[in-house]
Amino acid sequence: MRFASWRLVEELVSLSDVVLELVDSRDPLNTRSPKLEKIAMSHRKPLVIVINKADLVPRAVCEEWKEYFRNTLGYEATYISARYRKGTRIMRMTIKKVAENSRARKDRIVASIFGLPKVGKSTLVNVLKGRHSTPTSPYPGSPGYTVKARLFNIGGGVYLIDTPGILPPEGGDVEAVIRSKPVDEIPNPEKVAVDLISKVLKYNDRAFLEAYGINSRDPIEIIAELARRRGWTKGGEPNTYEASKAIIRDYLDGEIVYFYRPGTLLSHFNCSR
Repeated sequence: MRFASWRLVEELVSLSDVVLELVDSRDPLNTRSPKLEKIAMSHRKPLVIVINKADLVPRAVCEEWKEYFRNTLGYEATYISARYRKGTRIMRMTIKKVAENSRARKDRIVASIFGLPKVGKSTLVNVLKGRHSTPTSPYPGSPGYTVKARLFNIGGGVYLIDTPGILPPEGGDVEAVIRSKPVDEIPNPEKVAVDLISKVLKYNDRAFLEAYGINSRDPIEIIAELARRRGWTKGGEPNTYEASKAIIRDYLDGEIVYFYRPGTLLSHFNCSR
């Protein structure tokens, strides 16, 4: 897992007309990066929050989050499902809309895209590059320590800076823990899985019935039952270590679903700009 340095983020933001920040529709607040948002503000670059994995939650909930980011935080927002290639046309229109009053160039709009691990940045970039883009030469002025930062034409007069690296997770929520390193390197995955399950069940008490057919609300029992069903044992006992990692992976891959509405977690998350 390769994190982008904040110095790199600053340079890419400075080269952009618009900054895109991908968040996970299931937990938009804890998959945001307040530091990225402050950097965009310091460079006076408009920021668009792109709510990805919109297929996992009701459309009405995505609309509520879009309005929350617009009306409460002052950021333009849109929602997409990169996996199902939905919403990218509206995303391009949103990029053009926010760039109109801020960009100096008239011939093209350059957007940079950022996100935490597993919010879908690579999927979205590949969708845009695969269906609509043509590569240009390496981007003039791109940071010397990047690996071939390039500009791609993704249609509608919008160009995307394609660069390596993902944002380091921030905050103390379990989201930061499970996105901070590969699942196999997470210390004490059983405890992390219990915290994750408890959080999910708070908002969807059927989440693990829907994902695994396990009708329990006890995180420890859910982990043990999954191990038993998959034949993962150690010394005759359920291998909760492997089952815990599987649950974390499935969650990151969008197999475990829950959502909450704006305002639910505001008291637990620093949403200041």
